[in-house]
Amino acid sequence: MRIRVVDLGLVSPVRSQTVYHAVGYAFRSDTPPTILLVSTTDPYVSIGYHQDAEREVDLEYCRQAGLPVIRREVGGGAVYLDHNQVFTQWIFPRELVPVRVEDRFAWYVRPLVETYRQWGIEATWRPINDIHVRGRKIGGTGAASIGDAEILVGSLMLDFDTKEMARVLKVASEKMRDKVFQSLEEYMTTMRRELGTMPDRDQVVHTYLEQCSAALGAELEFGELTPEEEAVAAELDARFASEEWLYQKGGLRESGIKIHADVRLHEAALKVPGGLIRVIVRTHGGRIDDVSLSGDFTLLPALGLAAIEQAVRGL
Repeated sequence: MRIRVVDLGLVSPVRSQTVYHAVGYAFRSDTPPTILLVSTTDPYVSIGYHQDAEREVDLEYCRQAGLPVIRREVGGGAVYLDHNQVFTQWIFPRELVPVRVEDRFAWYVRPLVETYRQWGIEATWRPINDIHVRGRKIGGTGAASIGDAEILVGSLMLDFDTKEMARVLKVASEKMRDKVFQSLEEYMTTMRRELGTMPDRDQVVHTYLEQCSAALGAELEFGELTPEEEAVAAELDARFASEEWLYQKGGLRESGIKIHADVRLHEAALKVPGGLIRVIVRTHGGRIDDVSLSGDFTLLPALGLAAIEQAVRGL
Protein backbone atom coordinates (compact mmCIF):
# COMPACT_ATOMS: atom_id res chain seq x y z
CA MET A 1 0.00 0.00 0.00
CA ARG A 2 1.21 3.48 -0.88
CA ILE A 3 0.44 6.42 1.39
CA ARG A 4 0.79 10.01 0.25
CA VAL A 5 2.45 12.41 2.71
CA VAL A 6 1.93 16.13 2.19
CA ASP A 7 3.96 18.33 4.54
CA LEU A 8 2.53 21.81 4.07
CA GLY A 9 4.74 23.38 6.72
CA LEU A 10 3.28 26.70 7.89
CA VAL A 11 -0.08 27.77 6.48
CA SER A 12 -2.73 30.32 7.45
CA PRO A 13 -4.98 29.50 10.42
CA VAL A 14 -8.02 28.84 8.25
CA ARG A 15 -6.07 26.69 5.76
CA SER A 16 -4.72 24.55 8.62
CA GLN A 17 -8.35 23.46 9.14
CA THR A 18 -9.78 23.53 5.63
CA VAL A 19 -7.04 21.47 4.01
CA TYR A 20 -8.05 18.12 5.49
CA HIS A 21 -11.71 18.87 4.82
CA ALA A 22 -10.79 19.63 1.21
CA VAL A 23 -8.94 16.35 0.72
CA GLY A 24 -11.96 14.57 2.19
CA TYR A 25 -14.49 16.31 -0.05
CA ALA A 26 -12.29 15.76 -3.13
CA PHE A 27 -11.61 12.12 -2.25
CA ARG A 28 -12.07 9.69 -5.15
CA SER A 29 -11.55 5.97 -5.66
CA ASP A 30 -8.04 6.65 -6.98
CA THR A 31 -7.06 9.07 -4.20
CA PRO A 32 -4.27 7.52 -2.12
CA PRO A 33 -4.57 7.34 1.66
CA THR A 34 -3.15 10.68 2.75
CA ILE A 35 -1.30 12.01 5.78
CA LEU A 36 -1.15 15.81 6.03
CA LEU A 37 1.38 17.57 8.26
CA VAL A 38 0.45 21.17 8.98
CA SER A 39 1.33 24.00 11.37
CA THR A 40 -0.28 27.43 11.57
CA THR A 41 1.53 30.68 10.88
CA ASP A 42 -0.52 32.55 13.48
CA PRO A 43 -2.43 31.57 16.61
CA TYR A 44 -6.17 31.01 16.52
CA VAL A 45 -9.02 29.27 18.32
CA SER A 46 -10.67 26.18 16.83
CA ILE A 47 -14.14 25.16 18.00
CA GLY A 48 -15.91 21.83 17.55
CA TYR A 49 -18.64 21.36 14.97
CA HIS A 50 -21.44 21.14 17.55
CA GLN A 51 -20.34 24.04 19.76
CA ASP A 52 -21.97 27.45 20.16
CA ALA A 53 -19.14 29.95 19.68
CA GLU A 54 -20.80 32.65 21.79
CA ARG A 55 -21.21 30.29 24.75
CA GLU A 56 -17.81 28.61 24.62
CA VAL A 57 -15.32 31.32 23.61
CA ASP A 58 -14.63 34.87 24.82
CA LEU A 59 -15.21 36.33 21.37
CA GLU A 60 -14.61 39.93 22.43
CA TYR A 61 -11.18 39.06 23.81
CA CYS A 62 -10.35 37.13 20.64
CA ARG A 63 -11.30 40.15 18.52
CA GLN A 64 -9.13 42.46 20.60
CA ALA A 65 -6.22 40.00 20.49
CA GLY A 66 -6.56 39.42 16.74
CA LEU A 67 -7.29 35.72 17.21
CA PRO A 68 -9.47 34.15 14.49
CA VAL A 69 -12.10 31.71 15.75
CA ILE A 70 -12.69 28.87 13.28
CA ARG A 71 -15.34 26.16 13.40
CA ARG A 72 -14.25 22.72 12.18
CA GLU A 73 -16.37 19.80 10.97
CA VAL A 74 -14.89 17.55 13.65
CA GLY A 75 -16.38 17.36 17.12
CA GLY A 76 -14.72 18.12 20.42
CA GLY A 77 -14.11 21.31 22.33
CA ALA A 78 -12.61 24.74 21.85
CA VAL A 79 -8.82 24.83 21.75
CA TYR A 80 -6.14 27.49 21.33
CA LEU A 81 -3.62 26.57 18.62
CA ASP A 82 -0.35 28.08 17.43
CA HIS A 83 2.84 27.20 15.53
CA ASN A 84 4.08 24.98 18.37
CA GLN A 85 1.87 22.08 17.31
CA VAL A 86 2.23 19.88 14.22
CA PHE A 87 -1.23 18.79 13.12
CA THR A 88 -1.30 15.18 11.90
CA GLN A 89 -4.34 14.77 9.67
CA TRP A 90 -5.23 11.39 8.14
CA ILE A 91 -7.64 11.14 5.21
CA PHE A 92 -8.23 7.46 4.38
CA PRO A 93 -10.76 5.40 2.41
CA ARG A 94 -13.39 3.80 4.63
CA GLU A 95 -12.31 0.23 3.86
CA LEU A 96 -8.88 0.83 5.45
CA VAL A 97 -10.18 2.33 8.69
CA PRO A 98 -11.29 0.18 11.66
CA VAL A 99 -15.05 0.17 12.10
CA ARG A 100 -15.23 0.33 15.91
CA VAL A 101 -14.59 3.83 17.23
CA GLU A 102 -12.21 2.68 19.96
CA ASP A 103 -10.23 0.55 17.49
CA ARG A 104 -10.10 3.49 15.10
CA PHE A 105 -8.51 5.81 17.65
CA ALA A 106 -6.11 3.11 18.87
CA TRP A 107 -4.97 2.62 15.26
CA TYR A 108 -4.49 6.34 14.70
CA VAL A 109 -2.70 7.23 17.95
CA ARG A 110 -0.16 4.40 17.80
CA PRO A 111 2.40 6.33 15.68
CA LEU A 112 1.90 9.41 17.88
CA VAL A 113 2.52 7.42 21.05
CA GLU A 114 5.54 5.67 19.55
CA THR A 115 6.98 8.99 18.38
CA TYR A 116 6.88 10.36 21.90
CA ARG A 117 8.43 7.15 23.20
CA GLN A 118 11.25 7.36 20.67
CA TRP A 119 11.98 10.78 22.14
CA GLY A 120 12.12 9.32 25.65
CA ILE A 121 8.64 10.45 26.69
CA GLU A 122 6.52 7.80 28.45
CA ALA A 123 3.34 8.35 26.45
CA THR A 124 0.36 6.00 26.57
CA TRP A 125 -3.01 5.88 24.87
CA ARG A 126 -5.85 6.91 27.18
CA PRO A 127 -9.05 5.54 25.59
CA ILE A 128 -10.83 6.59 23.80
CA ASN A 129 -9.01 9.49 22.21
CA ASP A 130 -6.39 11.05 24.51
CA ILE A 131 -2.64 10.54 24.88
CA HIS A 132 -1.22 10.85 28.39
CA VAL A 133 2.18 11.05 30.01
CA ARG A 134 2.02 9.93 33.66
CA GLY A 135 -1.52 11.25 34.03
CA ARG A 136 -0.98 14.45 32.07
CA LYS A 137 -2.56 14.98 28.65
CA ILE A 138 -0.14 15.57 25.77
CA GLY A 139 -2.72 15.38 23.01
CA GLY A 140 -6.28 14.71 21.99
CA THR A 141 -7.67 13.35 18.75
CA GLY A 142 -10.84 13.68 16.72
CA ALA A 143 -12.62 11.91 13.88
CA ALA A 144 -15.23 12.60 11.23
CA SER A 145 -16.62 11.29 7.96
CA ILE A 146 -16.15 13.89 5.23
CA GLY A 147 -17.11 13.20 1.65
CA ASP A 148 -16.11 9.65 0.79
CA ALA A 149 -13.26 9.59 3.31
CA GLU A 150 -12.70 8.92 6.98
CA ILE A 151 -10.78 11.66 8.80
CA LEU A 152 -8.67 11.38 11.94
CA VAL A 153 -6.90 14.42 13.36
CA GLY A 154 -4.50 15.10 16.20
CA SER A 155 -1.16 16.76 16.79
CA LEU A 156 2.40 16.45 17.94
CA MET A 157 2.51 18.74 20.96
CA LEU A 158 5.88 20.48 20.80
CA ASP A 159 4.64 23.15 23.20
CA PHE A 160 1.34 24.65 24.37
CA ASP A 161 0.32 28.04 25.78
CA THR A 162 -1.84 27.15 28.78
CA LYS A 163 -2.22 30.80 29.81
CA GLU A 164 -3.72 31.79 26.47
CA MET A 165 -5.87 28.65 26.39
CA ALA A 166 -7.42 29.65 29.71
CA ARG A 167 -7.88 33.23 28.49
CA VAL A 168 -9.84 32.46 25.31
CA LEU A 169 -12.52 30.37 27.02
CA LYS A 170 -15.76 31.98 28.13
CA VAL A 171 -16.12 31.50 31.87
CA ALA A 172 -18.39 33.02 34.50
CA SER A 173 -15.65 34.54 36.66
CA GLU A 174 -11.96 35.35 36.72
CA LYS A 175 -11.62 32.98 39.65
CA MET A 176 -12.86 30.19 37.39
CA ARG A 177 -10.37 31.29 34.71
CA ASP A 178 -7.54 31.08 37.25
CA LYS A 179 -8.68 27.57 38.14
CA VAL A 180 -8.73 26.58 34.45
CA PHE A 181 -5.15 27.80 34.06
CA GLN A 182 -4.03 26.02 37.23
CA SER A 183 -5.64 22.78 36.07
CA LEU A 184 -4.12 23.01 32.59
CA GLU A 185 -0.70 23.49 34.16
CA GLU A 186 -1.26 20.53 36.45
CA TYR A 187 -2.87 18.10 34.02
CA MET A 188 -1.30 18.92 30.63
CA THR A 189 2.23 18.47 29.33
CA THR A 190 4.25 19.00 26.15
CA MET A 191 7.43 17.73 24.54
CA ARG A 192 9.20 20.88 25.69
CA ARG A 193 8.11 20.34 29.27
CA GLU A 194 9.08 16.67 29.26
CA LEU A 195 12.43 17.15 27.52
CA GLY A 196 13.43 20.43 29.14
CA THR A 197 14.09 21.94 25.71
CA MET A 198 12.17 22.72 22.53
CA PRO A 199 12.47 19.82 20.04
CA ASP A 200 13.23 20.44 16.38
CA ARG A 201 10.05 20.19 14.26
CA ASP A 202 11.73 18.44 11.33
CA GLN A 203 13.32 15.82 13.55
CA VAL A 204 10.02 15.12 15.32
CA VAL A 205 8.22 14.82 11.97
CA HIS A 206 10.91 12.44 10.70
CA THR A 207 10.39 10.20 13.73
CA TYR A 208 6.62 10.35 13.31
CA LEU A 209 6.72 9.30 9.67
CA GLU A 210 9.00 6.38 10.52
CA GLN A 211 6.44 5.25 13.09
CA CYS A 212 3.57 5.71 10.61
CA SER A 213 5.32 3.50 8.06
CA ALA A 214 5.99 0.83 10.68
CA ALA A 215 2.47 0.91 12.17
CA LEU A 216 0.69 0.88 8.82
CA GLY A 217 3.08 -1.50 7.08
CA ALA A 218 3.14 0.86 4.13
CA GLU A 219 5.51 2.85 1.98
CA LEU A 220 5.22 6.60 2.44
CA GLU A 221 5.68 8.87 -0.57
CA PHE A 222 5.89 12.64 -0.36
CA GLY A 223 3.47 14.38 -2.68
CA GLU A 224 1.43 17.52 -3.21
CA LEU A 225 -2.23 18.44 -3.20
CA THR A 226 -4.02 17.99 -6.50
CA PRO A 227 -5.48 21.01 -8.34
CA GLU A 228 -8.97 19.83 -7.34
CA GLU A 229 -7.99 19.61 -3.66
CA GLU A 230 -6.45 23.09 -3.85
CA ALA A 231 -9.63 24.46 -5.44
CA VAL A 232 -11.88 22.89 -2.80
CA ALA A 233 -9.61 24.22 -0.04
CA ALA A 234 -9.88 27.74 -1.46
CA GLU A 235 -13.69 27.48 -1.47
CA LEU A 236 -13.68 26.23 2.11
CA ASP A 237 -11.33 29.03 3.20
CA ALA A 238 -14.06 31.55 2.40
CA ARG A 239 -16.77 29.48 4.05
CA PHE A 240 -14.84 28.76 7.24
CA ALA A 241 -13.87 32.43 7.59
CA SER A 242 -17.49 33.63 7.32
CA GLU A 243 -19.55 34.80 10.28
CA GLU A 244 -22.47 32.68 9.10
CA TRP A 245 -20.36 29.53 9.52
CA LEU A 246 -18.92 30.61 12.86
CA TYR A 247 -22.21 31.65 14.44
CA GLN A 248 -24.34 28.69 13.43
CA LYS A 249 -25.83 27.31 16.61
CA GLY A 250 -24.27 24.18 17.99
CA GLY A 251 -26.16 21.24 19.38
CA LEU A 252 -24.98 19.86 22.68
CA ARG A 253 -23.00 21.66 25.35
CA GLU A 254 -20.96 19.46 27.63
CA SER A 255 -21.10 20.06 31.35
CA GLY A 256 -18.12 22.00 32.65
CA ILE A 257 -14.73 22.54 31.05
CA LYS A 258 -12.81 19.45 30.00
CA ILE A 259 -9.11 19.50 30.90
CA HIS A 260 -8.59 15.89 29.82
CA ALA A 261 -10.59 12.65 29.79
CA ASP A 262 -10.56 12.33 33.59
CA VAL A 263 -10.53 15.98 34.69
CA ARG A 264 -13.33 18.56 34.48
CA LEU A 265 -14.03 21.96 36.04
CA HIS A 266 -17.53 23.09 37.02
CA GLU A 267 -18.80 26.42 38.36
CA ALA A 268 -22.21 27.17 39.86
CA ALA A 269 -23.91 29.85 41.95
CA LEU A 270 -26.83 29.50 44.37
CA LYS A 271 -28.86 32.35 45.86
CA VAL A 272 -29.94 31.53 49.42
CA PRO A 273 -31.50 33.66 52.17
CA GLY A 274 -28.06 34.32 53.66
CA GLY A 275 -26.50 35.55 50.40
CA LEU A 276 -24.91 34.21 47.21
CA ILE A 277 -22.82 31.02 47.33
CA ARG A 278 -20.44 30.43 44.42
CA VAL A 279 -18.63 27.11 44.02
CA ILE A 280 -15.88 25.96 41.68
CA VAL A 281 -15.31 22.19 41.66
CA ARG A 282 -12.66 20.15 39.90
CA THR A 283 -13.33 16.45 39.46
CA HIS A 284 -10.67 13.84 38.73
CA GLY A 285 -11.84 10.36 37.85
CA GLY A 286 -15.37 11.21 38.97
CA ARG A 287 -14.29 12.42 42.42
CA ILE A 288 -13.81 15.94 43.76
CA ASP A 289 -10.10 16.70 43.99
CA ASP A 290 -10.36 20.48 44.43
CA VAL A 291 -13.10 22.87 45.50
CA SER A 292 -13.38 26.60 46.12
CA LEU A 293 -16.33 28.23 47.93
CA SER A 294 -16.91 31.98 47.92
CA GLY A 295 -19.70 34.56 48.05
CA ASP A 296 -21.32 37.26 50.15
CA PHE A 297 -22.86 34.88 52.70
CA THR A 298 -22.14 34.81 56.42
CA LEU A 299 -20.61 31.67 57.93
CA LEU A 300 -19.93 31.03 61.59
CA PRO A 301 -17.31 30.21 62.57
CA ALA A 302 -15.51 32.08 59.76
CA LEU A 303 -12.80 29.42 59.56
CA GLY A 304 -15.42 26.80 58.83
CA LEU A 305 -15.26 27.46 55.08
CA ALA A 306 -11.86 25.80 54.73
CA ALA A 307 -13.11 22.84 56.75
CA ILE A 308 -16.09 22.40 54.41
CA GLU A 309 -13.82 22.53 51.36
CA GLN A 310 -11.53 19.93 52.87
CA ALA A 311 -14.43 17.69 53.88
CA VAL A 312 -15.84 17.34 50.36
CA ARG A 313 -12.52 16.57 48.65
CA GLY A 314 -12.42 12.94 47.59
CA LEU A 315 -16.20 12.53 47.40
